Amino acid sequence: DLEMAVQLKGGCHCGQVRFTAAVSSREVDVYACNCSVCAMKRNDHFVVPEDSFELLSGKDALTLYQFGSKTAKHFFCKHCGVQSFYTPRSNPKGVAVTWVCIDKEDAAGIIVTCKTFDGQNWEANIGSSDITSKA
Repeated sequence: DLEMAVQLKGGCHCGQVRFTAAVSSREVDVYACNCSVCAMKRNDHFVVPEDSFELLSGKDALTLYQFGSKTAKHFFCKHCGVQSFYTPRSNPKGVAVTWVCIDKEDAAGIIVTCKTFDGQNWEANIGSSDITSKA
């Protein structure tokens, strides 16, 4: 229910990209994925449905990177290089938000449960992961 949602604000390092992400409670599952790109970026993220995410500014500052199946859309700021959110392969109708890109004052009130996803063995693990239920 979006009326009871908690709005989390965030963005990239230089501030060009700003967004809000609505989560249904103050408890958020944050996933550490070990796929080739998440591992290199240390991208721990939570997933929201696409209608719970709003890009406030910086659309023209975003650059798209895709690889492999090209299902995921890895957006990053062309000015500072930070990926503050992306469209994940696990939830193509959702948005994966990089946890450390949430404003500190908003993050302070959230209880985080850290989970892992074995993205190196994506096909073997996606069926048993609860990440697909997030969007």
